[in-house]
Order: sequence, then C-alpha cells, then structure tokens
Amino acid sequence: MTELPLSGVRVCDLTWVIAGPTATRILADFGAEVIRVEHGQAADPIRFGRPIAGERPTLNNSGFFNYFNRNKKSVLLNVRHPLGMEVLHRLIAVSDVVIENFSSGVLESWGLDYEAMRAINPRVISCSISGFGHTGRDRRFTTWGPTAQALSGLTLMSGLPGKPPAGWGYSYLDHTAGYYAAIAVMMALHHRNRTGEGQAIDIAQVETGMVLTGPAVLDFTVNGRSWLREGMPPGNRAWEPRIAPHNTYPCAGEDRWVAIAVRNDTEWEAMRRAMGEAGWAADARFAANAGRLAHEDELDARIAEWTRERDAYAVMQALQAAGVPAGVCQTAGDRVERDPQLQARGWWTSMPHPELGESGFDGVAPRLSRTPGTNRTASPLMGEHTFEVMTGTLGMSADEYAEREAMGVFM
Repeated sequence: MTELPLSGVRVCDLTWVIAGPTATRILADFGAEVIRVEHGQAADPIRFGRPIAGERPTLNNSGFFNYFNRNKKSVLLNVRHPLGMEVLHRLIAVSDVVIENFSSGVLESWGLDYEAMRAINPRVISCSISGFGHTGRDRRFTTWGPTAQALSGLTLMSGLPGKPPAGWGYSYLDHTAGYYAAIAVMMALHHRNRTGEGQAIDIAQVETGMVLTGPAVLDFTVNGRSWLREGMPPGNRAWEPRIAPHNTYPCAGEDRWVAIAVRNDTEWEAMRRAMGEAGWAADARFAANAGRLAHEDELDARIAEWTRERDAYAVMQALQAAGVPAGVCQTAGDRVERDPQLQARGWWTSMPHPELGESGFDGVAPRLSRTPGTNRTASPLMGEHTFEVMTGTLGMSADEYAEREAMGVFM
C-alpha cells in the first residue's frame, strides 16, 4: 500500500466530544498514528452517543463515537495517578503532536502548558482548541458548538423575518474548529520539517465561527448596515438576486421535498413545458420575473399543487432534463442507498467492529491522487491498545506494565 502523507507522525490525542476528535480523525485518515488517551472513570460522553447498536449504550457500541474515531488507537491512563502522569510525559516525549480541546487552563493545571511540554520534547507541536483561546478577557469561559455559534454572530443571522434567531440544528462549529485544527497541525509540521522547531497552536472556536459571518461583516464595514433578518425574504426564497420561483416544494410521500430555482424567464418557460403547460402557468402575471415576485405566494402554492402528487426524484429529473435547476432534498437514506454520484465515487465503505458489526463509513475528503487517505480500522474499543502502546511504543517490560496496572495507572 502507498505510504500515507502523515505516516510516521505520532499524535498524543487528549481530545473528547467532537471538535478535537474531528481534527484527529483527519490526521488519522491520512496516516498519522493517533493514540487516544482515555480514562475509564471519565469516559468521553460521545462513547454513549446515539445511535447505538442494541438497546443500551456500552462504552463501545456508539455509532456516533465510531464515526469520529476511526483509524485511531485507545489507551487507558489515569493521569491523576502520579505514575499515570509520568506515563503521559513519556508518551509526549515520543509524540510529534499533542492535541486537546479542554477548557483553557486545564493542561496548565496539570502542569502541562506548552513550555512544560517543550521541556519534555523540544520538537513537540501543541494544539489547543478552546472556546475563546488562551488569552484575553474571556479565556476561562467554556463553549459548545451552539454557544460558539451564537457568540460568533451566526445564530443571529439564521432564522425567519419577524421571528427569534433560529441558529443551526447541529454543532457545526465543533466540526469547523476541528478542521482548522487539522490544517494548523499540518502547517506546523511543515514548519518543523524546515526549521526543526515545534510550536504552540491556539485555536478559539468562536473565531472560527466569525469567519463564516463574512457577508454581514462586509456589508457593515463597506455600507454601514447591520444585519437584519427583516430585510430578507422568508424561508428558502432568494435574496440576492431576487428571483422566483425559488423554494422547496412538497412531493409525494412523507416529508419529501424538492428544491427548485428559476433564474430567468427562459427557465420559467422551460418549467412551464415540463409541468405540461398547466393553464395557470400561462397567466401573464407570471411571464416575467417581476410579476412572479409580486405574486410569489400564489406561485409557490400552484407549484406545490403540481409537485405534491409526484415523486421527488421524478420532479427533479423532469426539470433538470428541461434545463431548470432542481434537486431532491435528500434524506440520509437517499445519500447512502440511492445517490448515484456517491456510488460512482465509491464514497461509502464499511469496516468490521467487534460490537457494531460491519459498519458503514463515509469516504476521506479531500482526495489526493498519489497519497489518498484511507479507512483502515473502525473506532477502537475503550483501552484496546493500552498494552500494545505501553510495551511497544514506550518500551515498558511486561513486568513494569503489570506493576502499574495493579496500581491503577491503566484505568
């Protein structure tokens, strides 16, 4: 097998939940040896995250955990035990990267700020993901994806006119911060390859969200306008430029929808033909975009009457064949079972897991032509690689391992 781009890079992974594991998943996909340091009495909550296999969560049957932690190893280590902290120091000494997403100050309280790590390993790269970073007034505050989203301004920008801010339905900023962390680690590795110098990486989750507010920031700095949802069209209607129809429409079946966007009068005529020259569509009020916008509610209701009786894929294919932009609002099942594009690219793969069985996984993005990332192993069982790492990577003898195990170091 082709050597992966990050083969030979070892990551001491102190992360938990989503933001940190997103970063280390990317590094692991591209060949880094990622060693998750876990503690049995303070397990990562995502190990219990649904969906699960079976009726009750165990430490190892979470599909959620499996998704974020493929291609990694897991060791049990009680860092509150003096000998456990000594083992962590030994692991840092042989690692290229140490990454964590605790609240700012946690590693400092362990006596493991960057300067302390550098004393253990002068070439180490330390990456920290926290809510506000390690400097400034708010550095001690904690965040989750939804709160970071609100603090970055994204929640205010999301929602319907006249309604409270809606925000997004998932912790997207946990993923965003993780992506930034993976990129930053690779830049730091490149710098170290050129200079021999390690460094500290300080990522503030709120700042990674603020990058996504670009249109609002630009409008304020250039035009002096604050972002107001009241100035936006409701729902999925187009804003810039204002065009109609531009919405999602119900289709046959439970909660099935298709998105349709008509950008000009030529596409409207094409849509009329695709709908079978319905009499209402010939109304002169709908002939030009200005008229369609003036009667948008009626237009949307009429289109919905047509789509509601038809299969969403049939609507999409008929409109696309006519040259009208349209797409099914796909469910998760659609993406896995019937998306021909993803099937053609071999996006979905599977790997065996001791408790979950044969488990499906998404592919690795981005795709490199010579050294593409790979799915090699499903998520590790809790502490699955403790003996292997302690005796192989750290060079402990079997007796030393057994002695420390008996003292509660590996738990």
